[in-house]
Amino acid sequence: MSTTTPIHPERKKRVRQALTMFSVAAWITGVFLLALCAEMVMKYILGMDLPAWARFVPIAHGWVYIIFLITTLNLGLKARWDPTRWVTTAIAGVVPLLSFFVEHNRRKEVTETFQLNS
Repeated sequence: MSTTTPIHPERKKRVRQALTMFSVAAWITGVFLLALCAEMVMKYILGMDLPAWARFVPIAHGWVYIIFLITTLNLGLKARWDPTRWVTTAIAGVVPLLSFFVEHNRRKEVTETFQLNS
């Protein structure tokens, strides 16, 4: 039987909030990245003329990605990640579909490490 050290409730609260913000940002970033990829395929491969509003997709993804980086930094500081984990998490926002998988893995790791289910 393994014993785990109890996590202070205030730290749990801070980590849970950071994890929630990270998860939301990861999903929004992933959705915008998929929209950006779809736009690029339609524009450059299929040669389609896109409506004027479509030019805002790359701009929106850029801003959302910055928010994703900030939430990654926030969670990484609170969870005390090593630099490798920070970099791999940050890269997830620019590789299509990767943000969804990384978010799932980080959520699972942080939830177990900080006993957020209890």
